[in-house]
Amino acid sequence: MKKVRYLGDVHDVQVRWGGNNDPRGILVPGDEYEVLDIEVHSWHTKIILREFPNLKFNCVHFEEVDNV
Repeated sequence: MKKVRYLGDVHDVQVRWGGNNDPRGILVPGDEYEVLDIEVHSWHTKIILREFPNLKFNCVHFEEVDNV
C-alpha cells in the first residue's frame, strides 16, 4: 500500500479547489498515512486516506514516502 506524508503547509485556496476537505486540525504535519484511493481530475488530484475513508484531500498537501 502506498504511503504519503502530510506536509502541513495548507492554504485556503488549495482546500477550496475541487471541494476538498480541510486537513488542518485532522492530519498531523510530518505523519505518514496510507493511501486508500486516488481520484485524478483534469485540474487536480484527490487523495483518500485509509485512516479517513470519508474525506478527500488535495494531493498538494502530501509527499510520497518510499516503502523500503
